[in-house]
Amino acid sequence: MLELSGLRFGSIGLYFLAFLFLPITRGSVLLSIIDVPFEQATRYHVWLGHLTMFVFTLHGLFYLIAWGLQGRLLHEMLEWKDYGVANLPGVISLLAGLLMWVTSLSPVRKKQFELFFYTHQLYIVFVIFLALHVGDFVFSIAAGGIFLFVIDRFLRFCQSRRTVDVISATCLPCGTVELVFSKPANLQYNALSFIFLQIRELSWLQWHPFSVSSSPLAGKNHVSVLIKVLGEWTAKLRSNVPDKSSAEGEKELLNQSCSNITASVEGPYGHELPYHLTYENLILVAGGIGISPFLAILSDILHLTKEGKPCLPKNVLVIWAIKKSDELPILFTLDAESICPKFSEKLNLEAYVYVTRESDPPLEEGKFYKGISSSVSPPSKGSHMSVLVGTGNRVWSGVYVILSVVGFAILMALLDIFYINPMNIVSWWYKGLLFVGCMIASVIIFGGPVIYLWHLWEKRILNAEEAADGRKDDVLQHSASVNMAQDNLVPKDHAISRRMYYGARPNFEEIFTSVSERWGNVDIGIIVCGPETLQSSVARECRSQNLRRGSLQPVFHFNSHSFDL
Repeated sequence: MLELSGLRFGSIGLYFLAFLFLPITRGSVLLSIIDVPFEQATRYHVWLGHLTMFVFTLHGLFYLIAWGLQGRLLHEMLEWKDYGVANLPGVISLLAGLLMWVTSLSPVRKKQFELFFYTHQLYIVFVIFLALHVGDFVFSIAAGGIFLFVIDRFLRFCQSRRTVDVISATCLPCGTVELVFSKPANLQYNALSFIFLQIRELSWLQWHPFSVSSSPLAGKNHVSVLIKVLGEWTAKLRSNVPDKSSAEGEKELLNQSCSNITASVEGPYGHELPYHLTYENLILVAGGIGISPFLAILSDILHLTKEGKPCLPKNVLVIWAIKKSDELPILFTLDAESICPKFSEKLNLEAYVYVTRESDPPLEEGKFYKGISSSVSPPSKGSHMSVLVGTGNRVWSGVYVILSVVGFAILMALLDIFYINPMNIVSWWYKGLLFVGCMIASVIIFGGPVIYLWHLWEKRILNAEEAADGRKDDVLQHSASVNMAQDNLVPKDHAISRRMYYGARPNFEEIFTSVSERWGNVDIGIIVCGPETLQSSVARECRSQNLRRGSLQPVFHFNSHSFDL
């Protein structure tokens, strides 16, 4: 009975595993078609991961108890059969899965992110030894989702091999680094996109997600991110950006510019449709560095307003909660008046800033923020972000997926005709290994040439666009504007109605009630980017407002933009 129960749990786990890898195929055409952005799809991966490992743990536990009662525990655990299930690979696969599961739990992941990241690479061991454990036929139950992940992973690997130019690296005085990357003009993204970033001087394995802080309308050939120094990796990044405030740092900037940073970028990912532009009334709620994507949203709205293009938002309220006032320079990097002069005639833009850990404002209201550093270098031709994944071309992506799948079927057929049948291969574990090998080989042999042709097409398109609109002029103009903004980074009135609150937290009930009365009976879009506690508070208040709303009061639409691995 115990062995039969273990068998049933193992079968159920395979069906969960069939869907486990689908949500983390970052460049998946499937996720793009159903418009589920990767940062939200990861939640399904987390839930499925817990279910899968819980069921697989019961699967292994029931067998261990049964073998123990029969007095053959060690013998069964080490057994590696040619016919039927090989037990030892199953034990290895389960141990790898348990290690990934334990380190992915929230308390461990948040305190030891690097441990979580590195142990999660054991998915390779988990999958290969699972195939050895059950053989090719049983493994095929879960192979579809795993194969789509392999296809996506190889594509991302090809994209991430390219070194991307760092146009500028800026150290803000609040422990935040701004990096600006070179991108091709045909790479499409929006203000709610994000990228994965690798700095090879810091780690060859670690990739970290960051929200884009620049609007696609601000310049064709650059994209920027804001990185808050919070851990070991970000602290190392901060130390690699020269400090212009010192004489040695000034000399270092002149001699080597950004050459001490070698970056690789994956993405951009996220919503293809800018849903933040579908609300006439918009409230942006940020916690700390969560203001980063909202800078891109505000820049988006200001550029559209300036150019006279259709732009639905007419009332925008920014609610920003920070710990200390030294984080204020992040908000002041957005000079609304320089983007769209006299925008206040067309757009009502307000900002409520809550400094939670300071009871009084700084002694000097006109405080000048020193310690800003900048390094600028013109990009080398061809050292820009790739368009292979993220919001890349769907035609090329579709051809790549289809040929990889067809190639897998061809390889399996050839292997069966010319090797398995003639050689009378019957070992389950060996056929499972051949199955996994065909999955990997098909992506490289059949999908690789498509990626190569895709790269050549991208290069040809880029050269044509560079010749047409003068890419270098745009980059240099952006670099000059960055320097100018840094040299004049003083908290001043940018024509934004701003309120400062010290020693207090946002009272969302009071704020939402007030704006619903002032803005009228028009639905209000709420976008939150920050800690889970902040998201929960805003979601709870939105639900409360909607439940007790009258016929002439707006509906609050809650949206979350936080990314959490």
